[in-house]
Order: sequence, then C-alpha cells, then structure tokens
Amino acid sequence: MDRDEEVLTTVTQQPVHEDALLLARVQRGDEQAMAMLFDRYSKIVYSVALRVLRDAASAEDILQEIFMQVWRNPGSFVAARGSLGGWLAVVSRNRSIDALRRKKPTEQVEEMQLASPGNLADEAERNLMMERARGVISHLPAEQRKTLEMAFFDGLTHSEIAEMTGDPLGTVKTRIRSALLTLRKAFQA
Repeated sequence: MDRDEEVLTTVTQQPVHEDALLLARVQRGDEQAMAMLFDRYSKIVYSVALRVLRDAASAEDILQEIFMQVWRNPGSFVAARGSLGGWLAVVSRNRSIDALRRKKPTEQVEEMQLASPGNLADEAERNLMMERARGVISHLPAEQRKTLEMAFFDGLTHSEIAEMTGDPLGTVKTRIRSALLTLRKAFQA
C-alpha cells in the first residue's frame, strides 16, 4: 500500500459522528473545529490534487479552495452519502480535473511553431497563380484551350497534336503560341 492509499484508509476510518460534530461546530463559526478538520483531512485533499495536477502550487490552491468551501458552507457535505474524508477526496479529484481542463496552454497559439514539409508562403503563391492560370485558360477559345492542354497537361509534342487533331502543324504551333501570349499578358497585368 502506497502513502496516498495509507492516508486515504486512515482518513476514511475516522468516526463519522466526530466529523458530524466538527461540522456542526464549523457551522457555528468555530475556527478550532475547522482547524481540526483541516489537520485531519488536508493530507488526503492535497495528495489527491497533487496526483491529478502534478503541480504543488496548483494542488495547494485546490486544497485552499476546498477548505474555504467547507468553512463557508459546511452543509454542502451530506453525511448520508458517505464519509467526510471520502467526500473531500472526490471533491479534490473533481476540482483538480476541472483545473486541468481550464488550464491554458503555456505557449500562445500565434507563437507556436508548426512543422511544415514545404514553404507555406511559396505553396500559397503557387496555388494562387494556378487559380489565375485556370481562370485565364477557361476563357481561351476552345481550339487554343484544347491544344494547350494537350501540349502541357498530356505531354504531347506539336507533331503528335497535329496528327491527333488533323490540324496543320503550323496551326497547332500558332494556337499554343497565342494561348501562351494570353497567359503572359494576364500575369503581367
């Protein structure tokens, strides 16, 4: 049995009627009764919080919050539900988990460096240029667009395009040249 289990076993074996009497005294504002409850249960509350939070300062904050709650509202514990020690251990665990959920990341998101396989600025610029090129190509006359696509996207030579389309080689070259000039003008504007 480790130290935390030993403390929990000792705490949960405290006589229930003693805890009820101490809580009744706390309800009347008896600081000595509160000190006795603190001495009796602070170890378990702190150890549970420390185990969840893994931070001594945060565990101390949880300890303080819980005992302040007991001081302000001793009626929040209902004896019919179990022992005071067990209840305090559960409250400590729940508060600690809530504290972890509320905890903000130590680094600001804007400052966090993310690994990227390439240069995102270059990739964004390339994507923008591709969109512009697609827009210009979509407005080309159908013959120019088809010839340009066959040359650049299908990887065909001018002679192969002429053979496939039945157009003269000079016409294929003129269409490709006209399409490229239109693209150049669009990107220079």
